[in-house]
Order: sequence, then structure tokens, then C-alpha cells
Amino acid sequence: MEREHWREKMLENGIWTGPIMDQHIHLDRGNRFLSAIEEFSQSGGTGIMLVHKPTFSGHLPSDLDGYRNAYSETISMAETVRKKTGIEVGVVLGPHPVVWDVQANQIGVEKSTELHIEAVGLALEMIESGMASCLGEVGRPHYQVDQERWDSANEVLQEIMSLAASEKVPIQLHVEDRGEETCKELAEMCDSTGLPRSNAIRHFSPPDISMEFTSGLSSTVNMGKGSVEGLVDTIANSKSRWGMETDFLDDPNRPGAVLGPKTVPKRTQKLCSTLLESGWEEEDVTSLFLNIHDVWPKELYS
Repeated sequence: MEREHWREKMLENGIWTGPIMDQHIHLDRGNRFLSAIEEFSQSGGTGIMLVHKPTFSGHLPSDLDGYRNAYSETISMAETVRKKTGIEVGVVLGPHPVVWDVQANQIGVEKSTELHIEAVGLALEMIESGMASCLGEVGRPHYQVDQERWDSANEVLQEIMSLAASEKVPIQLHVEDRGEETCKELAEMCDSTGLPRSNAIRHFSPPDISMEFTSGLSSTVNMGKGSVEGLVDTIANSKSRWGMETDFLDDPNRPGAVLGPKTVPKRTQKLCSTLLESGWEEEDVTSLFLNIHDVWPKELYS
């Protein structure tokens, strides 16, 4: 009875007052940094997955020491956010697939791949030591490349999936958007490498969480325009873990490129009111939101 009373208190007068997590957000100590998280917190946010952000505007890591320094900065920012704001922070570390492509043009595919896989290995070591809890964002270019480069990218991704599978580590995937075809291909790659589909999280996913679309992959949904409507339309056919994200970049040079820190709390409330208005029981809404913002993230990233 005590637990049921606690659950009910998370939904008060149609407003969700429980946990709210943004599962994919970037920060930059030289940009908004803590002010962005304060905005998120003031809007109702309680937790984030802080994802390593490559320095495309500066010098990309050219060796393992460079990656170690870059990862350490992400870990340091996470600790600062925890101490200064009190919100929960999980860390996602890994080499971005666009970095692999950029460096393939600079130093060749073979050397770029070698560095990329070494960077994955370092991230896995840091996850093993408890400094992070997820590998990412890893994947393949989200833009068109020639067939040879595409084939190489998929070979690299398969190796990364194999490494993650052997270490039983979840991965956040940066991939192109070809609808359900992308998820189908990724699911087949998971099966061939031994990575559970549920441990492959499609980052910046479209708001279609139906089993037909996701092929059993987990997903963090881009909570932009139309996302609530898409979730409501497909939620009845959803059997996978899913969550919400902004992909906030904390980059003043690209202010409109992705979503702002308030977005996930705002969309959470909109989804809440939409479900209640459509006839969902308060108990069912509470269970769903606890899954989205607490239970499923803990299962994925613990």
C-alpha cells in the first residue's frame, strides 16, 4: 500500500511530478554547461545520460592519449553536474562515427579504423571501471558516402558490436534515417554479433516505437515536433524499451540544430495530458512514465 501511495503522488492533477530523464545530451564546459542543466532541472528534469562530444571545431584525437583526455573531460563534467545540480548523471563514452569518416579521409581507412577500435577499447575499460555505463555514440555515417566507405563503416560497426557483446555493454547508435529498414539491418547485425537487440539503442530515433519499426531495438526518441503524436499512434504496438532525448549540442554556433534542454520535460507533460485525455487510467500513465524515465534506463545502463 505504501508503494502504491508513492506511485500515485507522482501524478498530481494531471501533472507528472516523477523522474524525467534526457537519455542523450551533450555539454561543453566552455559554452552553456551548467546553465543548460539548471534550465533542464527547473523544467522538471531529474536525470541525464551525458554523451561524449567530439571537438569537430578543434583538434580531433589523433592517438589514444587524446581520447583518454577527451573522455576524462566528459567524466569530469558529469561529476561537476552531479555536485552542482544534484541531478542523476550517467556517462556514455565512445568515438563518434563521423570522426572515423573524417579521419579516414585524412589518414586512410586502415589507420582511422585502428584508432577508432582502440578508442572503443578504452571506452570499454572506463565502463568496466565504473566511470561510464554505456558505449556511444557509435555507429555509421548518417549521410551518404560511397559504397566502399559504407561497407567499411559497417565492418567497423560489426566489430564494435562484437566487442560490446563480449563485455555485455549497451551501445547508443548514431545511424542514418531510412525508417524501419535501418532498424532491421541493425537488428540483423546484433544477431550476427551476439549483441542483444535490447542493448542496441537507436539514438535520435523517429517517434515510431512499434515492434514493426524497431525490430526489437531499444530507442531514444527525438522529442521534436510531432513526437508526442507519433508515440501515441504507435505505443499500443510497442514491446521494446524506449526513452526520450534532445541531443542538445551545447554549441553556440549551431543553436537551432537540435532541441533545447527544456524539451524532454515539456514533451513529458504533453504526452501525459494527451494519454489521460485519450482515456488512459492514471495508474497506467504512472507505470509507463516510471518505465520511460526510471526503470528502463536503470535496466539499460546499470
